[in-house]
Amino acid sequence: MSATLNETLPTADTAKELGLLPDEFDKIKQILGRTPNFTELSIYSVMWSEHCSYKNSIVWLKTLPKDGPHMLAKAGEENAGLVDIGDGLACAFKIESHNHPSALEPYQGAATGVGGINRDIFTMGARPIAQLNSLRFGDINLPKTKWLVKGVVKGIGDYGNAFGIPTVGGEVYFDDCYNVNPLVNAMSAGIVKVGETVSATSYGKGNPVFIVGSSTGKDGIHGAAFASKDITEASAKDLPAVQVGDPFQEKLLLEASLEVIKTGAVIGMQDMGAAGITCSTSEMSAKGKHGMKIWLDKVPTRQAEMKAWEILLSESQERMLIVVKKGMEKKVNAVFEKWDLNCVQIGEVTDGDRLQYFMGNDLVADVPAESLVLGGGAPVYKRDYKEPAYYAQAQLYKIEQTEEPKDLKPAAKHLLSHPNIASKRWVYNQYDSMVGTVNMSTNAPSDAAVVNIKGTNKAIALKVDCNSRYINANPEVGCSIAVSESARNIVCTGGEPSAITNCLNFGNPYNPEVYWQFVGSIKGMGAACLKFKTPVTGGNVSFYNQSSYEGPVFPTPTIGMLGVIENKENIMTLDFKTEGDIIYLIGESQNDISSSEYLYSFHKVKNTPAPYFNLDTEYLVQHAVKSVIKNKLIQSAHDVSDGGLFITLAESCFNKGFGFEINADKNIRKDAFLFGEAQSRVVVSVKKENEVQLVDELKKHDVKFTKLGFVKGKDMRVDEDIFVSVTDALELYSTSIEKLLT
Repeated sequence: MSATLNETLPTADTAKELGLLPDEFDKIKQILGRTPNFTELSIYSVMWSEHCSYKNSIVWLKTLPKDGPHMLAKAGEENAGLVDIGDGLACAFKIESHNHPSALEPYQGAATGVGGINRDIFTMGARPIAQLNSLRFGDINLPKTKWLVKGVVKGIGDYGNAFGIPTVGGEVYFDDCYNVNPLVNAMSAGIVKVGETVSATSYGKGNPVFIVGSSTGKDGIHGAAFASKDITEASAKDLPAVQVGDPFQEKLLLEASLEVIKTGAVIGMQDMGAAGITCSTSEMSAKGKHGMKIWLDKVPTRQAEMKAWEILLSESQERMLIVVKKGMEKKVNAVFEKWDLNCVQIGEVTDGDRLQYFMGNDLVADVPAESLVLGGGAPVYKRDYKEPAYYAQAQLYKIEQTEEPKDLKPAAKHLLSHPNIASKRWVYNQYDSMVGTVNMSTNAPSDAAVVNIKGTNKAIALKVDCNSRYINANPEVGCSIAVSESARNIVCTGGEPSAITNCLNFGNPYNPEVYWQFVGSIKGMGAACLKFKTPVTGGNVSFYNQSSYEGPVFPTPTIGMLGVIENKENIMTLDFKTEGDIIYLIGESQNDISSSEYLYSFHKVKNTPAPYFNLDTEYLVQHAVKSVIKNKLIQSAHDVSDGGLFITLAESCFNKGFGFEINADKNIRKDAFLFGEAQSRVVVSVKKENEVQLVDELKKHDVKFTKLGFVKGKDMRVDEDIFVSVTDALELYSTSIEKLLT
C-alpha cells in the first residue's frame, strides 16, 4: 500500500463537514475494512449525497410504474428514458434540475443545466431535437427576482441557441415561496434508430478508458454535495460549486460522440455530470460488474497542480467517459482529433469490482464500485412523515366564505395580466425555437409542443407541467392533476400520451412535513400514470429546495410528458378558426374556486383545497377528445387550466383576433364558472355543419358536455355583457411581464 493511502486519516468531524452522517462514516469503514483517506471520503461524500444516491427517495421511487408497451430503457437503466415511437425510431428524453447553482449564479447555473441534460441524451446515441424548461421564481416585483429571471433566461437562451437545438415549450411561474430558491428544470428529447443506442456500462478486462471533450478545472467541485443541502446566507461561499459551460464545445462533443459511436469501437459511454469522473467511473463499472484503474495525472487539466480529489470531484462541463474496445484506440482518437477535442486514455477496465485511482505511481483511492451506487452499497432511508397542520385547515374552506364580486370584469383583467397566466413572450423570444426546422407549433399554437419527425408521417408532442399550488394544497391529488393535465395537453394536440419523466423538487427530506408532501406526490403520480399507461422513464430528485430563513418551496414535482402523433394530419391547435363556429365545453364545470389563481391572487385567499378532480372522469374526457379529433369533427381544442374557462376562451381568441359570445351556467356561481379551475374540461370549436356529428360522437362517451356559445365579433361577451375587447385583452396578456421585467 502506498504512502498516500497512509496519510493522516480523516475523522467523523471531517465526514460531517463533507455532508456524511456518523452512521454513514461507520458504514464506509466497514465497507473498506479501514478508515478511508480524505480522497476516498470525498468520493463517498459525493456519491452518497442526496443528489447522486437518492437515499431518501428511492424507496418511494420504486413504487412508480416503469413498464409500458413501448419502453426500451426503464428508469435507472440508462442516462435517459428510451421509448419506441415506431418506424424503427426511439425517443430518448429526460428532465433534470439545476436549482441551487441557478440560485447563486443564474446565468451559468441555467446554462449548464441545459448542457447537462442534452449530454444525457446524446450520450445514448440520440441526437437532441427539442428542449423545454420549467422555471419558478419569487415575487416578480423584487429586484432579486428580476435579476434571477434575466440571468436564467439568458443562460438558457445563450447555451441552447449556440448549441443549435430549439426550445419548443415550457412554463414560468411566480410565487413568494421561490424568493430565495428558484427552480430551474431543463428537459431534452432526442431521436435515435432502435438498436443503435449506447449504454453507460463498462466491461472487458484490458479495454481502455478515455476521457474526451473539455479539460478539467476546479469549477463544480462538490457540486452534488452543494445541491444536497439548504440554501443559507453562507451559500455564496459555495460559488465554486457552480459549473461553467461552453455550448460551442458541447456542439463539437455532440458531433464527435455520435460519430465515434458509428465506428463500433464504443463499449460504453457516460456523461460527466454530478460528481464528474467519480460518478462516471463508479456507475459504469458497477453496471458492467467490472473494475477500473484510473490515472488522474493523465486527465487534461486547465489549472496547474490540481489535487487528486479535485480532479475526481470536478464537475467541469462538456466531458465524457468512454470505454473502448481494445485495439480500436486509433479510430477513436481520429474522431476526436477531427473535432479538435481532448481524447486521452486515462485508465483500463479490470476484473473484479475495485476502482483504483492513481496519481503517477501513488494509489490515492481504492474503493469497490458497487459500494458507491444506487442499489449497491449506497444508504437507503425511509423517512418518517406527518401531515402538516395547514392541510387540515385548508379542507375547512368553503366557497361561501368568499363573496362573489358584483362586477367580474376587474378579475378577468387581473388574470389576463397576471405573470402566471400572461404571455411569456419576453422569455421565449430569447430562445431559438425554429433551428433545425422541427418545431411545428411556433406559428400554430397548441396545448403541447409539436416536433416533426423528419422522414415519417409522425410527430412527437412534448409538455412540461406542474401547478405547485395544487400540490401544496393536496400532494396526492395535485400530482395526479399534474400528470393528467400533461396528458390532456398531449391529447388536445392530437397525440397519444406515451411516457413521462419527472423532476421532483421539494424541501428538506428530514422535515417530516416535507416528506409527507413527497410521499403524497409519488402516490398521486403513480395512480395517474397507471390510469394513462404512461410509465415513468426516470428523472431527477431535487431535495433541499429551501432556505434557512424562508422555509421550503411549494412541493413541485414537474412532469415532462412525451406523446406520439401517429399522423401529422391530426395535429390540433387551440385557436378559434372561423367566425360563426360553435363553442362546446367537454367536461363539467363545478361550483369550485379552490386553489385557483383567481382565489389565490385576486382575493388573496391562500390556504384552500386542491381544485375539483376525478381521475376516472379525466380519463373519459380525454378519450372523448381523442375521438373527436381523430374523426376530424372539431376546429380547435384547448384545455381549461390556470385562470379557468375565461382564460381558455381568451387564449383561443388571440391568434386570429376573433371574439366570443357565451352564456354562463346558471346552476353555479359565475366566478366559479369563469375563473374556477376544476379539472377535466376542454373547450372545442366546431363548424355548424359538423355540430350534429360532434354531439352524436360525444354521446357515445360517458362525459358531460355543454354548448357554450359562438365564435363571434371582436369582444369577449358573457351573458351579452362585454368583459373586454380582444384587442385590449391581448395588450394585457402580451405585455404585462415585459413591463415588469424591463
